[in-house]
Amino acid sequence: MSKDRLRNEDLNSCFEKLMMAVGGSRRTDEERVEMEGGATPAWEDIPMELLLKVMSLVDDRTVILASGVCTGWRDAIGLGLTHLSLVWMKKNMNNLVISLAPKFTKLQTLNLRQDKPQLEDDAVEVIARYCHDLQDLDLSKSFKLTDGSLRALARGCPNLIKLNISGCSAFSDGALEYLTNFCGKLKILNLCGCVQAASDKALQAIGRNCRWLQSLNLGWCDNISDDGVVRLAFGCPHLRVLDLCGCVRITDDSVIALANGCPYLTSLGLYYCQNITDRAMYSLAHSRIKHRALSAPSTWQPSSVSLSASRKKGGDDDEGLRSLNISQCTALTPPAVQALCDSFPALHTCPGRHSLIISGCLSLTSVHCACAFQAGRLSSRRPHLAH
Repeated sequence: MSKDRLRNEDLNSCFEKLMMAVGGSRRTDEERVEMEGGATPAWEDIPMELLLKVMSLVDDRTVILASGVCTGWRDAIGLGLTHLSLVWMKKNMNNLVISLAPKFTKLQTLNLRQDKPQLEDDAVEVIARYCHDLQDLDLSKSFKLTDGSLRALARGCPNLIKLNISGCSAFSDGALEYLTNFCGKLKILNLCGCVQAASDKALQAIGRNCRWLQSLNLGWCDNISDDGVVRLAFGCPHLRVLDLCGCVRITDDSVIALANGCPYLTSLGLYYCQNITDRAMYSLAHSRIKHRALSAPSTWQPSSVSLSASRKKGGDDDEGLRSLNISQCTALTPPAVQALCDSFPALHTCPGRHSLIISGCLSLTSVHCACAFQAGRLSSRRPHLAH
C-alpha cells in the first residue's frame, strides 16, 4: 500500500471522527465510547497536522464548530487558521467576531462583508487588539462603523495590505488619514461610496504614506477634485488600477497627472466623468510612447532578438492600459479615442473582449481596436467563389 493511500485513509478517518465529534460534541462520555464497532481515540490523539489539513477541506462554519469541541482543537485551530470568512452570517456577526478574534490570533485574511449592517466598533476593536498579523480585511457595507474602527485598525493592524471599506459612509477623511499614517504597506484599497472619507485631504495622505499602493477604488466619491488625484499620482507611482467612476469634479488635469506619474497603470475607470476631453486621451496615448522610450534597452539589439524578447515577456499587449471605461464621457471625439486605442493594443472594442467601454458615447461608435481592422483586412482578402 502506497504512502499516499495511507495518508488519504488517515485523512478520511480523521474527517469522519471530526464530523462525529462536531455533530455530537454534547454527548456524554459513555455515548462516545462505542463508534464504528470500536473504541474511539480521544480527540487530542488526532495529530495537529491532520487536523489542520481537515480544516482546510471544510467550510468556515465547520471550522468554528470544531474549535469548540475541546481546548486542544481550539488551540490547534487557533494557531493554524489564517483565512476566515463570515459572509454567511445573517445575524449576530458582531457577537461572533468578539468571541472568535481572541482565539484566532493568526488570521491573515478576514472577510466580514454583510448584506445588512451588523458589525459595530467593538468587534473591530477586538480584531485590532488580537489579530496583529491581519493583511486582508473586508468590512464592506459596515454602515454602523465609525471613525473609532479605523483608528483601532491603524494601531493594531499595521501589516494590512488589502482593505475594503466600500460603502462605509460614516468614516471621515481625518480617520482615513490617521489609518494611512500607520498602514503604509497597503497595496489594495477600496473606498467606493465612502463619500466623507475619500476627499482631497485623504488622497494627499494616501499619496504621502502609501507609496506601494497598486489598486484604488474611488467610485462615486464625488468630493474628489484634481488636487487630490494629482497628489495621488505623484505619490503612488506603482498604481495599476484606479476607479474614478462618478468622480464628477475631476478634469483632464487628473488624467494627465496619472499618465505622467503612473507608468504601470493598466485599468482606469472614468465613467460619467463628463469634464474629460480629448486632451486627456492624447495625454494617455503620448505617455505610452514616452514610457516605452524610457524603458527601451540602452544597447542596440538586432530586431529579431528584440521581437523574441518581447514575445517572451508577453508582447506589447502586456504593457500599458488593458481596461478603460469612458462611458458617458460625451465630450470625447473619435480621433482622440482612436489614437488612444492605437497606442494600447490591449484595449479592445471587438465582441467578447470589450475592454474599452464607450457606452452612451454615440459619437465613438466608429472607434475600433486592431482586431477589428485585422478582421476587415482578412475578410477583404478572401477569394469570392463564383456561383
